[in-house]
Amino acid sequence: MSDDPQALDQIAAQRAQTHQTRRATVPAMEERLYTPHPVLDHGFVRVVDYMGDDSAIVQAARVSYGAGTKKARNDEGLIRYLMRHWHSTPFEMCELKLHVKLPVFVARQWIRHRTANVNEYSARYSILDREFYIPDPAHLAAQSTANNQGRGEVLHGDEAARVLEILKADSTRAYDNYEAMLSQDGQQGLARELARMNLPANIYTQWYWKVDLHNLFHFLRLRADAHAQYEIRAYADAICEMVRDWVPAAYAAFEDYRLNSVQISGKGLNALRRMLAGEEMDAEKAGMSAGEWREFEGILEK
Repeated sequence: MSDDPQALDQIAAQRAQTHQTRRATVPAMEERLYTPHPVLDHGFVRVVDYMGDDSAIVQAARVSYGAGTKKARNDEGLIRYLMRHWHSTPFEMCELKLHVKLPVFVARQWIRHRTANVNEYSARYSILDREFYIPDPAHLAAQSTANNQGRGEVLHGDEAARVLEILKADSTRAYDNYEAMLSQDGQQGLARELARMNLPANIYTQWYWKVDLHNLFHFLRLRADAHAQYEIRAYADAICEMVRDWVPAAYAAFEDYRLNSVQISGKGLNALRRMLAGEEMDAEKAGMSAGEWREFEGILEK
């Protein structure tokens, strides 16, 4: 989280403001507005604005106005039905706008979710801060031997210390050169849009990210998953806490039917039925590849 006094004053001023409104508000989200929630070593997520609540999902599903005559438990049941049967449109009636500070390499993963509106801090117009993501030693890991895009065992001792020193030294040197190229002390100074290309992928950037609830749930299903890269998962976990406060009924359904559920293929379902009937199964009998069978066994072990 930034220690810039001006930024902190702006946040305090925003939190001090109140406005009268007839639209739906959620007390827990009102408390979260404009408050940065720290993520990683210098990053944060904060709610800038939101639209809708659980009742907006129900209202859209019923194509009606007002709270109606249904009881709250029926509203929750409808939301669970919508989630269970993949009816996405009612969830699109809710939107969330976040201000996020994150390392560039995390941003490049995040931007693959192309269903949001994004406006990023521009290093063509402004000079980036000297802030870099340096992993905690607990998150320094070797390449996984089973997953080409994952981590294996945590590095220890001299190797971990050497890696951390390289990361810190390279980040410092790159930023020193960035400043030297920009400097107009005795020289014209290189354009910002060119000088930025020398900066490492662990430097921090910021953006505003606005997304509807359906697409936010898709993002969280992938990025809050245990298999997601730790750094982006840390942001997803922080956002999960915000969404739980914002739309508790919808989030509970999302946890049940998406985040904590599993999906199996037709072959997997057939194999499971045969196993329940007492038959010994293997990949060949199930008609699965070795990789499919491994994943299927992993589901059964959960």
